[in-house]
Amino acid sequence: MGERVEEEKRRDQENGGDQHRATKSHHEQERKPVHFVLVHGVSHGGWCWYKIRCLMENSGYKVSCIDLKGAGLDQTDPNTIFSFQDYNQPLLDFLAALPGDEQVILVGHSAGGLNVTDATYKFPNKVSLAVYVAATMLKKGMLNEQDVKDGVPDFSDIGEFGDVYDVGFASGLDQPPTSVVIKKHLLRKLNYQMCPEEDSTLAAMLVRPGPIRALTSARFKGEGEEGSEREDAVNKLVPRIYIKTAYDRVVKPAQQEAMIKRWPPSAVYVLESDHSPFFSAPFALFGFLVKAVAAL
Repeated sequence: MGERVEEEKRRDQENGGDQHRATKSHHEQERKPVHFVLVHGVSHGGWCWYKIRCLMENSGYKVSCIDLKGAGLDQTDPNTIFSFQDYNQPLLDFLAALPGDEQVILVGHSAGGLNVTDATYKFPNKVSLAVYVAATMLKKGMLNEQDVKDGVPDFSDIGEFGDVYDVGFASGLDQPPTSVVIKKHLLRKLNYQMCPEEDSTLAAMLVRPGPIRALTSARFKGEGEEGSEREDAVNKLVPRIYIKTAYDRVVKPAQQEAMIKRWPPSAVYVLESDHSPFFSAPFALFGFLVKAVAAL
């Protein structure tokens, strides 16, 4: 009799252990790590986020760094990319491939803000938050002169367009340029003046011409009343946060402020940094990204 009681106790303990393990496994599945998807700006690639990625992964976050078409490790010639849809396809494909219930936080830097906006409109149910870091944040893209004034770098204080950029004319000199990249000797002065020299040196080795024709063709205007209603619904569904960069020489503070005023985000943070806080202020940028997650 005593042996049978002991056997029943042992089985109860084992069953309890199995239930505990099943419950623990269920909770672990529920507690999926927050997934950040980091989107670079023109001429850069996923490589520019290496400091932020390290900080995030060491803190338990999931991180994906996208290479847009013709950027980073993607070997497409940027002079052959004429549409914004084509340029942004790697990000769109990434979001389309996510499991049905998974959401991500999109973080766009500089012109990568255009990619984030486009992706948010196309996959609103996949995006829990859109973060713009010194980024082009335009509700409808490059539609008019005001959009260009606010969202495109203004280097008129330095010189003419050709004085600042190396320009590609793959379609002929009588056609609009197909690619641009800031001249090597100006990169640190404009993009990385507050960054460690090791980072600006690395960036100068890795930057590539960007598909300027694709970028200037970015349009997010909804078609008719239905399109406008869709945009309004997305804007209510996906909160936005803007991280300003106080000493930016590319997307200047006045431009950032103008975009924020025209399309107000949920919150605005300010970094005491240049245009490239992923190099110059990685800990502060990481802190703001974590703060943004906590506010969800």
